Amino acid sequence: MHSTKNNLEVLFEDNHLLIVNKKSGDIVQGDKTGDKPLSEVVKEYIKEKYNKPGDVFLGVVHRLDRPTSGIIIFARTSKALERLNKMLRDRVISKTYWAIIKNNPKKVKDTLIHFLKKNPKNNKSTVFTKKTEGSKKAILHFTIKKKLDNYSLLEIDLETGRHHQIRAQLSFIGSPIKGDLKYGASRSNKDGSIHLHARTINFTHPVSKKTITIIAPIPNEVIWNACK
Repeated sequence: MHSTKNNLEVLFEDNHLLIVNKKSGDIVQGDKTGDKPLSEVVKEYIKEKYNKPGDVFLGVVHRLDRPTSGIIIFARTSKALERLNKMLRDRVISKTYWAIIKNNPKKVKDTLIHFLKKNPKNNKSTVFTKKTEGSKKAILHFTIKKKLDNYSLLEIDLETGRHHQIRAQLSFIGSPIKGDLKYGASRSNKDGSIHLHARTINFTHPVSKKTITIIAPIPNEVIWNACK
């Protein structure tokens, strides 16, 4: 793992993949804010490191919400991108998230099953307990890993990947993520982050077929550090 001068934390790199630890506040792909996306920073890094002339190919495999930190996989070849996209659809890439929440859930371990409906107007998902028109089934599993003074650390395994799924489902059970004003936190974090981190990823390399397990270091911040 190394950081580069443009502050990119690379967790894994080969001819086909580049996996980075996204900082809170970075956007993965360009959006209407016009802010420089992580995909551009990664392209510049590849161009510079490998002296590549012309345009660098880079495929965005998946995204993370802007205030979230953690693992992002980029594909460096179209073959890898195509295969990773299929793996995501087939749900054979396992991802674990860490979230710091207020108000402990009733159980130490539980599975949450809801139906989520995205509202593009306010970029928010609404949670329903049964299927409603336009909603998609959302399933996650969580374990309380550590109890802090006012918060708890949850480890979350996602079974489905819906819009704002972890944020919406935890808020719905009364355990909003620290700093997540959009989903019921009482106050924001100073830096605009939320305490949700894509911690580990486990998958079969799309080309070499080796098993790849990546762990993203948590942000260097007081409450995250208390979780170690």
